[in-house]
Amino acid sequence: MNKLFYPAVFHKAEEGGFWVTFPDIPECMTQGEDMQQAYEMAVEALGLSITTMEEEGEELPKASAPDMVLTEEGSFLVVVEFDLMEYRRRNCSRAVKKTLSIPEWLNEAAIRKNIIFFQVLQEALLQKVNM
Repeated sequence: MNKLFYPAVFHKAEEGGFWVTFPDIPECMTQGEDMQQAYEMAVEALGLSITTMEEEGEELPKASAPDMVLTEEGSFLVVVEFDLMEYRRRNCSRAVKKTLSIPEWLNEAAIRKNIIFFQVLQEALLQKVNM
């Protein structure tokens, strides 16, 4: 569940640019002065909504099939990709202290080889979570 895909409706704004809504997440809306900015803002808005739902213990809504989303005249559908792990990497990089125990013999062997413990743990965890 690292990458999520949600349909977004891009509406042409009267004053130029686009405003964006997500049918599956009604409270998620944004805008942009052009297509590129509107898409980038849609990714950020989607990320904020998804991470807020997770923090509040809410279940993420199932994404609608793109062919099931109706659009009005002057609007069009775009599927927005959101990389949850990349978002967390960028926005949730605060260090968290973990205390662990290892056998004394392993500790001494690692020290003799100048192994950096936290680096080994991070590398192993990244491998375990498939990153």
